[in-house]
Amino acid sequence: MKKSSVAAFLFAVLLPFHACHAQSAATLLTPEIGGIKQVVEIKTNDTSKPVLLFLSGGPGSSMMNTSSAFTNILKDRFTLVQWDQRDAGKTLKLNPSPTQPTLAQMESDTYEVIEFVRKELKQEKIYLLGSSWGNVLGFDIVRKHPGLLHAYFAVNPVVSQLASEQELLQALKVTFADNADASKELASVNIPFKTDEDLFYLRKWLFYKEGKKYVTSNEFRNGFLQWSKVWSPVWNQVMAVDLPRTLKQVDCPVYFFVGKNDIQTSTRITKEYFEILRAPKKGLFAFENSGHQIHHDEPEKFQQAIVQTLDKAVR
Repeated sequence: MKKSSVAAFLFAVLLPFHACHAQSAATLLTPEIGGIKQVVEIKTNDTSKPVLLFLSGGPGSSMMNTSSAFTNILKDRFTLVQWDQRDAGKTLKLNPSPTQPTLAQMESDTYEVIEFVRKELKQEKIYLLGSSWGNVLGFDIVRKHPGLLHAYFAVNPVVSQLASEQELLQALKVTFADNADASKELASVNIPFKTDEDLFYLRKWLFYKEGKKYVTSNEFRNGFLQWSKVWSPVWNQVMAVDLPRTLKQVDCPVYFFVGKNDIQTSTRITKEYFEILRAPKKGLFAFENSGHQIHHDEPEKFQQAIVQTLDKAVR
């Protein structure tokens, strides 16, 4: 399995951009971000619309190619910006990262992309949305640069990942108590992770629970372990993220989106964090029919929730 395919479960000619083309569709730009060319897609028919920048999950995955499935309502209200991060999607095809990605590098890239988008679209502030891993990057911006944001949308966010992985492991052990192979592999998992196989077994049986039977194949195993050569050091850094301890107050509006059936990033942990977080404005949207991929599971409700916050902001 290709690295990009694995990452998706963990969560064209390049043209210059010109402002205000009434019939503009998608424009791909390749600014230099963090020392390499990175691909930024801008979709708009009016650059005066507020900007919404998506931070993909993964790490190592891309929302760009599937974005039309969850932006058909948003496109009428926002200038939509997708970014393929370092070693992901179109950016990976254009130029692999010359060094192994680190969390600090990814956070720096995120800030540079926001500054590029603000300058390109002549917007003082933007709306920012993080999906899963993308929230590690997004909450770093919320912490350090809240003045750049109208609001932040945290979709199935990484909040306290060590506790979330421990909760996931226990849930899977219960689910697969009668499955000898699963029980043996899950019993070998160490948290914090000591080897790439620890994370592999945890995600393997999570995906199997979700109906992805091919995760028992050698092809999936080899693809995952190839992905982990690049990204497991970053994910091990993510395991130290504990927002209830380190980020108790923010200076921009924050809206949480949680899937009732999400066990990859604990819904319970996210709701508890929402309750203690102090913010100028905050809200929590629950999605009863969603797991970890709200934007795919309930795309219309997902978009309507975002539009709702926009409508309240302009009243």
